[in-house]
Amino acid sequence: MNIKTLSGTLALSTLLTLATAAPPADAAGLLKPVNSNIPELSIREHHVNVVVEHSYAVTTVEQVFHNPSTQALEAIYSFPVPEHAAVGEFTYWINGQPVTGEVVKKQQARQIYEQEKQAGREAALVEKDSYKTFDISVTPVQPNSDVRIKLVYIQPTHLDSGVGRYVYPLEDGGVDVQKNAFWSRNEVVDEKFSFAMRLASGYPIDSVRLPQHTQAAIQQISPDQWQINMASQAGALSQAVLTDDQPALSGQQPPTGQINTTGIVPATSLDKDIVVYWRHSQNLPGSVDLISYRESEATPGTFMITVTPGDDLGALQGGRDWVFVLDVSGSMQGKYTTLVEGVRQGLAKLRPDDRFKVVLFNNSATDFSHGFQPATAEVITPLLNQLVQYQPGNGTDLYSGLTQGLKGLDADRSTAMILVTDGVANLGVTEKKRFLDLMEKTDIRLFTFVMGNSANRPLLNSMTEVSNGFAISVSNADDIVGQLMQATSKMTHQALRQVELNIDGGRVTDLTPEQINTLYRGEQLTILGRYHKPGPVQVTLTGKAGGQIRTYHTEVILPRQSLLHPELERVWAFASIENMQAKMDYLGGDDNSNADTQQAITDLAIQYDLVTDYTSMLVVREKVFKQLNIERNNQLRTEKENSARQQRLQQPNSSQRADSQKPMFNPSQHRATLGGSGSGAVGHWILLLIGALLMVQYSNRHNRHNSKKS
Repeated sequence: MNIKTLSGTLALSTLLTLATAAPPADAAGLLKPVNSNIPELSIREHHVNVVVEHSYAVTTVEQVFHNPSTQALEAIYSFPVPEHAAVGEFTYWINGQPVTGEVVKKQQARQIYEQEKQAGREAALVEKDSYKTFDISVTPVQPNSDVRIKLVYIQPTHLDSGVGRYVYPLEDGGVDVQKNAFWSRNEVVDEKFSFAMRLASGYPIDSVRLPQHTQAAIQQISPDQWQINMASQAGALSQAVLTDDQPALSGQQPPTGQINTTGIVPATSLDKDIVVYWRHSQNLPGSVDLISYRESEATPGTFMITVTPGDDLGALQGGRDWVFVLDVSGSMQGKYTTLVEGVRQGLAKLRPDDRFKVVLFNNSATDFSHGFQPATAEVITPLLNQLVQYQPGNGTDLYSGLTQGLKGLDADRSTAMILVTDGVANLGVTEKKRFLDLMEKTDIRLFTFVMGNSANRPLLNSMTEVSNGFAISVSNADDIVGQLMQATSKMTHQALRQVELNIDGGRVTDLTPEQINTLYRGEQLTILGRYHKPGPVQVTLTGKAGGQIRTYHTEVILPRQSLLHPELERVWAFASIENMQAKMDYLGGDDNSNADTQQAITDLAIQYDLVTDYTSMLVVREKVFKQLNIERNNQLRTEKENSARQQRLQQPNSSQRADSQKPMFNPSQHRATLGGSGSGAVGHWILLLIGALLMVQYSNRHNRHNSKKS
């Protein structure tokens, strides 16, 4: 089976603290209608437990809501959708007993919830508001009483240049104007807040860092296991942590036993993302890792193969054209001065053989630089003086900005477009298919810096994918400088083009992602799929770099039985759903023409118990489940997953490397790491420009990177 494929999720970064004041933003919290007389509910407790193992993370969130009033109320809690996250478990405590939710079609779930609410019976609901938020509704919260809920979601994790990144998103992107106008938020945790993360890897980890939460307690358990804790109760923690001035990605080993703080945090507001970075040891070999789940010979198995190449992509030479398409809509108010200063510093670093073009967009688009200009002081200085006078404001006509940026390209020069936006296209063309067609028909790579949770990631990511570029999602809590250093590495090196992965044997089916053609320096390639025959399979990776075909080969074993990773079924199913959604977006059409695909997404979501745009997770009393003939499939699935997680905790962490006997990559070519990236001036000035922008932007997670279309 010949499948063109590539990992589509990379958002990793270095660890240099960036002290900047972010503008106020909406946050995760309990919603209440603006100017309403309804009493305000409170968040009494908020506890987060994260387990990162190998190539995926399981996040468990437990909350206690309190009603201080004399009447029963409904609690509605909203938080940003984590990138590529699949909600698999939702539990509501009824009469002191936990009741696990079941996945139901979205409209049906809402109807049942409203019926139970009107009847005064306990019910809870998790809905996905497109790409923006997860909304949790709980009813009733009795007078002067508490309710307790638990939410569990699963998402893949990746390394980029030896660095891993996890984001617990709390800071709302502020892009849903109607919603934010209707609701006010209570985002304060009154009594108890905690964040705990267990980080386990089959490879040595030499440093861990939380750039915006320096009060966290960080403890190394073993060479490949770390524990991170924060809590709001005095005296709760006493682990050793890195001190603030230790550069966790500088190549230095972290101090052991040195105390910076005990992990205690004050009364907590849910307005800042928690971002965790970890760095693998240097000089690790390229590798192929495999985790799988197969219950019995009567059922198909599910696998995740993670390919981490050796560093054999050379540096690029020669000058290029760079088109900067910058969002200057109203959301950029308060950030514009920093933007201009970033442009000022960046243009000074351009190479003599580079050219640049600057396009600004809000209600309309402006070719601010009047076409491509040489990178000389005589051109740069007056342009910057004009740029300082510009006043951001109005809406966001993204399509006009892109169209203006694509005018006047020189077919004889390699060209890339840098799109910087924290908003959503709300003027002019807004149909996703039109954006994809625009980028696909143009011989240019698009590199998008996505600022903000709740930004339109599906649109922005898809545009970059059809142009074989990359998208980076960024949080206010990120180590911005380090993240952009990783981007620099991609922009100054060759990429592996026309990537194909061939898996021969195992009766392998349903691989996802199906097709993405480019692998950038330092990126991992992650493939999910199903297999029906255990035993050895041949894995071959081919691609073109610098005009030469490169081939890498190994053999891995798909196990007859494997019970420790049942979550993989959901990870695979959700990736398949995202793939179907992307196809539907690419082809366009209305609900009628997409009915079959929407039904396929719904069926897969119900089979594997996932919250999607078409399905929700519903909790009612057990007797109501029986009356409605809703089978308790998800209850059984979550019990199986929880049991497997407990088993993994009791076992020593081990490497999942699958190509030790037949290495896919030359053992002498270690993985790409930060610090070994090229020194092209293009990378430096992008670092300065985008770094200045991102220091003050909204946020979430991701990375990927550049060069001219094959």
